[in-house]
Amino acid sequence: MSRKKIVLIASAIILLIIGYYYFGVSGEDDISLTTQVEKGTFINEVYISGEAQSTSSKKILGPTGTRRYQIYQLKIQDLVPEGTVVKKGGYIGKLDPSEVNGKINDAMLNLESAQSKYTQQQLDTTLTLKQERNTIKDLQFKIEDDKLELKSSIYEPPTTIKKLEINIEKNERDLKEKKEDYSIKKRKAVAKMVQVGTEVAKIKKKIEELGQLQKQFTIHSDDEGMVTYVKDWNGNKKKVGSTISPWEPAIASLPDLTKMESKTYSNEVDIRKIKEGQTVIIGFDAFPEIELTGEVTSVANIGENKRGSDIKLFQVLIKLNGTNENIRPGMTTSNRIKTDEIDDVLMVPLESIFTKDSISYVYSKSGYSAQKKQVKLGMANNEVAIIEKGLKENETVFLSKPEGLEEKSIKLLDE
Repeated sequence: MSRKKIVLIASAIILLIIGYYYFGVSGEDDISLTTQVEKGTFINEVYISGEAQSTSSKKILGPTGTRRYQIYQLKIQDLVPEGTVVKKGGYIGKLDPSEVNGKINDAMLNLESAQSKYTQQQLDTTLTLKQERNTIKDLQFKIEDDKLELKSSIYEPPTTIKKLEINIEKNERDLKEKKEDYSIKKRKAVAKMVQVGTEVAKIKKKIEELGQLQKQFTIHSDDEGMVTYVKDWNGNKKKVGSTISPWEPAIASLPDLTKMESKTYSNEVDIRKIKEGQTVIIGFDAFPEIELTGEVTSVANIGENKRGSDIKLFQVLIKLNGTNENIRPGMTTSNRIKTDEIDDVLMVPLESIFTKDSISYVYSKSGYSAQKKQVKLGMANNEVAIIEKGLKENETVFLSKPEGLEEKSIKLLDE
């Protein structure tokens, strides 16, 4: 065989190997790295997590009237576990009664002092009025004695008789004054007795009211339901060791499990897409198999800062259209809010779209060749983007940059 023929055969073999490599193996790779332009319904969704809560719940309150006795902070001493199902009148928890017990002890000491004053006043009054009555009786006896002496002195000198008459008149006048004084002193004594007696009654009433208040420190349910913990102003759940006040008297709540919603917070970017009335698909981390529909019922206009972050978040409330016996307040929810739905549009995966100098383009495949084509994009979600111009339905595009085509020029839309 001639040398020329050997060279030709070797060249042919090399070309076959190269052809197999590009059109065989790499072709199979290209299949796995390409997709077709699809026409269908574009759905844009916002994904945010939240927390399930009842839209209607009955709060279980601590004792009322504590402000009247200058009791402003009540520590929770005991509380049934969250999720406990209680009947009407069932035990909920207990507050630390040490402060009210101190008030009762102080009132008891005040009562002893007031009762002692009452007894002392009673004795003083009795003694004083007794002395006044004895003085009146002595005057009455003196007058009677003088009158008898006057009757037996008809034969005495006129001066003697006149003197007896004067004494009788003077004693009668003194008797009248003494009786008036006695009446005044008696009214005064009665007033003092009423005063000290009222103080005793007032303290007794206070002790009785404190006793009733003390009973309220053991809290029972006014209705049947499932106990859920409430949050304080700082967003922390109240539990054993937490405190309640007259301004935030709730210790727990009984939610209506047939009326539930998901409370979520959206960032500044997504909040622009969320509107009242939008449809939501709601999932639950604790029960992945449960999925309910819902509707956006409230979108906050003003953002708020969450603890430990400077990022503004906007509250969004989502009403659950149904319920499930396994759903409980406080469960973490995953919310897919449908913000847009457009029919009959062309779509490609986001992975197939590239950008250079603000120009969006794709690598379009035609047979064994590929080209870079500019595209006009529409709305996009987390997976696909709408192609408004530049591609046709079922056209094949690459999901990643094909090797060797990075420097290839882009075919513009107006070319």
